[in-house]
Amino acid sequence: MNPVSLQVHLRKIGVPPQRGRTSAIRQLVLQAPAPVIAKALGYHAKTATRLVTEAGGTWSRYAPGDHERRR
Repeated sequence: MNPVSLQVHLRKIGVPPQRGRTSAIRQLVLQAPAPVIAKALGYHAKTATRLVTEAGGTWSRYAPGDHERRR
């Protein structure tokens, strides 16, 4: 199934694809830091941060990057 045929099927059953996608991403950014979600889905980190703010998320103090301790 490709994205176009999936979009057609979703519309036929009454699911607006754009709103559904945005709702799903907002739910994800409430469960994990925005930079993590952005990287996983190929979004820009600023877009994901805006979505977490709109969704009322609390991941505002996440420091992205490599956190391994090296000796």
